[in-house]
Amino acid sequence: MKHGKKYVENAKLIDRTKLYDIDEAIETVVKTANAKFDETVELHVRLGVDGRHADQQVRGALVLPNGTGKSVKVLAICKGPNEDAAKEAGADYVGAEDMTQKIQQENWMDFDVLVTTPDCMGLVGRLGKILGPRGLMPNPKAGTVTPDIARAIKEAKAGKIEYRLDKTNIIHCPIGKASFGKDKLKENFDALMEAIIKAKPAAAKGQYIKSCAVTSTMGPSVRISPAKFTV
Repeated sequence: MKHGKKYVENAKLIDRTKLYDIDEAIETVVKTANAKFDETVELHVRLGVDGRHADQQVRGALVLPNGTGKSVKVLAICKGPNEDAAKEAGADYVGAEDMTQKIQQENWMDFDVLVTTPDCMGLVGRLGKILGPRGLMPNPKAGTVTPDIARAIKEAKAGKIEYRLDKTNIIHCPIGKASFGKDKLKENFDALMEAIIKAKPAAAKGQYIKSCAVTSTMGPSVRISPAKFTV
């Protein structure tokens, strides 16, 4: 893969043979995030589990201390009094059958998070083939299927993120924007890593954190020593 001139210049600032400590890694990523827009900083963690087994799945959600820096559009699928609660909590779109039909018939996807109440999961379940591949299917473990719809909306707006394994047993998650600076990004990094470590399955054997790296949208990745996270 051919990279642009700026990427190549930034890559020279990173020692590929080195495993950085956390502070230095984040500082380096911020320094190399010099695109014309505010780049997102992401954490990538490879785990020593086999996600093909149900008892080794790692999944959860948390509100980052400093948010994600992203404006989040929330769709709430609910009925009755919950509709008013959702509107008051700041949902961008609220509805039930009308919204599910809009998604099915128009392939409308102008939202970042979908939250719903348990009584509406029958409606939302029909959208599995559309929402699932996009990572938008609500889930009780992520707090996006809940009787407390208002709380779910407020958390999504405050910077709640979901972490889960991909097919190669890696978790990819945003931890903020480059403009946050090192300290705020470090707080978000620490909160996410703590959650991932606490979510270690009992069935996981051997080294849990296999590798760890941070990167910005357009920049090269910086590897962090997994020895920092002995669990």
